[in-house]
This record gives sequence, structure tokens and C-alpha cells, in this order.
Amino acid sequence: MKGADDSLPPPPTGVLLIDKPVGPTSFRIVQMVRRGLGVKKVGHAGTLDPFASGLLIVCVGREATRLVPQLMEGDKEYQAMLRLGITTDTHDPEGKIIAEGPVTEEHLNRLPQVAAAFLGEQEQTPPAYSAVKHLGKPLYAYARQGQPVSKPPRRIIIHQLTIEAVDRAALTVTLRVRCGKGTYIRTLAHDLGRELGCGAYLVALRRLASGPFRVETAIDGNLLFQRPIPAEQLAAALLPVTAITALTKSSEGAPAAAPDAAR
Repeated sequence: MKGADDSLPPPPTGVLLIDKPVGPTSFRIVQMVRRGLGVKKVGHAGTLDPFASGLLIVCVGREATRLVPQLMEGDKEYQAMLRLGITTDTHDPEGKIIAEGPVTEEHLNRLPQVAAAFLGEQEQTPPAYSAVKHLGKPLYAYARQGQPVSKPPRRIIIHQLTIEAVDRAALTVTLRVRCGKGTYIRTLAHDLGRELGCGAYLVALRRLASGPFRVETAIDGNLLFQRPIPAEQLAAALLPVTAITALTKSSEGAPAAAPDAAR
């Protein structure tokens, strides 16, 4: 005799590409997907801070969440805006200003040269306010207690670092960055400002791509905050696990494009 639940459709499973809006945490997006689709096992493949927007890969169902480590391996592409002349303790707009200084025409003229020096493989120190673990606790927990912990530098790679715009009045610089996994863009902003000699912090960040996936194909994350959540629309946007596996495998081993000189 069949059980009472045999007639129920199987829970949805697959991968959602979501264009996260500025404001909610990545975990909040996961919660809303979980609520909208009625699936407990949901995770994401790479955090975006609340002030950041763009592509968030969300895995729905046990079969899909097993792909998270694989999906996090791919290169990332970002559009980043830096504010010159100011340094914050978190290297982003969520922190406290710890230094301010003038930005001269000389600083602006040196931008292409300084940016070009960050191309290729290099060592990058994880920021004190990050989820990197130390003795089982994230670094931000120590930093918030006034006991910041410094971790050894990690090997990263920057494939592309292009200066897209410079607003001399607002003292902002917009960059296009393509990088390997584990790269902190706010640390890149801080380090670039340090090398310029005027300081800088990350004002805004948008993830444009992760591995073979691009934000142009993602659904609007604001849908998750409608009442009721459009469950049918979410389910229709799920990418099958088999298709995701094939796509990520086909992108493995593809030669990286030659580093673009900053201009």
C-alpha cells in the first residue's frame, strides 16, 4: 500500500542564479529561497557582503548543495568602486574611518601604473574583518572584540584589472576585476590605496560572473521579498544538477585569458 506522501511531487532541486540586491546578507537570500521553495537543504557558493550586489549562486536540495565546493572554484569577475583619500578599518563602507588625506593629481596620474602592478599571482593577507577561521572562530569575531588576528598571506591571482572610470570630483575609481578564488576585493582596494599613497576603501561592489555563470542570466533577487514569494517562478528558474555538472566540467582546464593591462 502506498504511503500518504507518495502522490506528492518531489521537492525541487537545482541551482538558482540570483542577482542579489544591495542590503540583505547572502544568508538572508538563502533563507528566503528556503522559505519560497519549501526546501530545508539550501546553500550558496560564495558570500556577497550586504553592501554588495550581483551574482549569487544558490544550491537547492541535497544533490545540488554537494556542488558548492566545485562551484566556488571558478574565477570571479567584479565591478568595484573605490573612494580615494579615505581608509576604513574594514576596507569597505561598513567600517569606521581610520585615516583621511588629500588626493592630488599626481595620485590620479599614477593610477594606471599602480593598478598594473597588481596583475598576476601575488600574496594577499585576509582582512581582519573576514570569515576566515582562527582556532575555530571567524576573524571578524576577534576584530569586533578589539583583538584583531593577522593570518598569513594567501596566494591569489588577478587576471584582469581595468580602470573603467575616474571621477576626479568625487575621488572615485571604477575597476573591472577578474580574479581567482579567495581574492578579497576590499583588500585589493585597500592595498591599491596604500600603494598610491593616499589610501582608499571599497565603496561599492557588484559580482558580474562566477565560473561559467553571469549575472545577466540571473533572476532578480527582489522577487524573494515579494508577498507571497513567487515559488513557481523560482522553481522554473532552477538549473538541473546534471546541466550544472556538465557545464562546470566543460569549463575546467580552459586556458585563462592573458592578463589585461590596466589602462
